[in-house]
Amino acid sequence: MKSIRDVYRVGKGPSSSHTMGPERAARRFLAQHPHAEQFRVVLYGSLSKTGRGHGTDRVLYEVLGSERTEIVFSEETPADLQHPNTLDFFAFVGGAEIGKMRVQSIGGGDIVVNNEVAGDLDDTYPENSFAEIKQFCTWRYISLSEYVELNEGVEIWDFLANIWNVMKQSIQDGLATDGILPGGLNVERKAKHLYEQERRDEIPQIREARMVCAYAYAVAEQNADNGIVVTAPTCGSAGVLPAVLMYMQKRYDYPDKKMLEALAVAGIIGSLVKRNASISGAECGCQAEIGTATSMAAAALGSLKDYSIDEMEYAAEIAMEHQLGLTCDPICGLVQIPCIERNAVAAKRALDAFNLAYFLCGTRNISFDMVVRTMKETGININGKYRETSEGGLAKLYNRRRVE
Repeated sequence: MKSIRDVYRVGKGPSSSHTMGPERAARRFLAQHPHAEQFRVVLYGSLSKTGRGHGTDRVLYEVLGSERTEIVFSEETPADLQHPNTLDFFAFVGGAEIGKMRVQSIGGGDIVVNNEVAGDLDDTYPENSFAEIKQFCTWRYISLSEYVELNEGVEIWDFLANIWNVMKQSIQDGLATDGILPGGLNVERKAKHLYEQERRDEIPQIREARMVCAYAYAVAEQNADNGIVVTAPTCGSAGVLPAVLMYMQKRYDYPDKKMLEALAVAGIIGSLVKRNASISGAECGCQAEIGTATSMAAAALGSLKDYSIDEMEYAAEIAMEHQLGLTCDPICGLVQIPCIERNAVAAKRALDAFNLAYFLCGTRNISFDMVVRTMKETGININGKYRETSEGGLAKLYNRRRVE
């Protein structure tokens, strides 16, 4: 299994698969062909259908140069297409092709170039399932966060400290900003309004919901506005984990050391899903993004409260199980409706899963590994219209209403 560093990537929104991945690919192709006079990029599948709303064309023009780059939003599906987020790069000099590259943007900013995963090819963890990890930790009498340090080295804590700082900054920036998000839907930022709506008769449960949702909205709105966020595991689901962690730290005054341990545990959950299923909305629907983020957050909450490994697994399993079948149908291809609100709802669901696991852990029948496998099989069977194409669900009905 790969390092948890692959789960947490700092970058600009609104989409890790449609913005960060293509940008990374374009920089690689430019480095290979620095003397090219012209570029042509052909987008397929979900990249073609929602690339404009997700800013794919914007980042490609920024990297390659708008004056010398042609972007084609292809309506055709090549017979050899292996992933719905695929793009072909071509470089030319004097009208003659001098290079080409096929890239799959597989989620979380990761890319596969010519069928070879870009970046670190070596596994950091010898274990590839939660069952294997739990067995190892039980045998060694170590916690999940200690397991992370054992495999990643002590330097992982400096990395996670930076990740936590960026997450907190995203929340602060989101809470300080109001106005209308770009894209044409006229979606109003709501995080600041939620945060400031405290009332004298507000009961604790209502305040918890309001604050958690305000934090989730803050990050999701920053992402929608092309701001800096941390993939956890994607840009579209970036608000869930920081929302619950920020709330818990402010309420219970946890030291940053506990927050970093929680991020380590969440990273293991996200890495397992990337290894054994998918975090790509175009491949498995929003269950792969928001579902994974909810599992990561639920397990992280368990870490803060010193849950046993069994209890943390149960929290993550509950969180994922009740997101199964969640579709990805962004209106106009923008990461705004239903994406922003969905981050807030998922953050609350993570808290519910975390609490339920505490009371019922000894009664469970489903393992985290089983629910991850189920998510993958469910995602593969979801109709393509509901996998980040904006051709079904809310996206379809909203467009029809606008036409009528």
